[in-house]
Amino acid sequence: MADAKNVLGTDLESCCTSPMTGYYRDGFCTTGGQDFGMHVVCAQVTTEFLEYTKLQGNDLSTPVPQFNFPGLRPGDRWCLCAARWQEALEAGVAPPVVLAATHARAIEACSLEDLQKHAVS
Repeated sequence: MADAKNVLGTDLESCCTSPMTGYYRDGFCTTGGQDFGMHVVCAQVTTEFLEYTKLQGNDLSTPVPQFNFPGLRPGDRWCLCAARWQEALEAGVAPPVVLAATHARAIEACSLEDLQKHAVS
C-alpha cells in the first residue's frame, strides 16, 4: 500500500473513510489478486450514477446493515470498479473522479483522458 500510485503518478491518497470505502475497507482504492472487480476509481457518486448502477444489478444506495454498509448518497465518495465507471461513461452517467485517490491501474479499463475530463475540480 505504501508504494501505491495514483493516475497522476504520485502517492495514492485516501478516497473516503466515511463511509469506509475500498476493496480492503481501508479508505483507499487499492487492489490485489482477489479484487476481480478492480475497485480502483475514486468517484463522487451522483443520483444518476446510483440509479444506473442499481439497474445494472449493483445497488449501492440501499443500506446493508449485516455488512456494515450504510448505503451511498449523492456526494459520497466510493471506490468503484473501473469497468463499471467505464460502462457509466458510455451510458452518459459517469460520476466525477478524484484523480489523486484513483489507483494507477484504473487506466487498464479507462483512459486517463476520460478520467481527467471527469475530475472533481
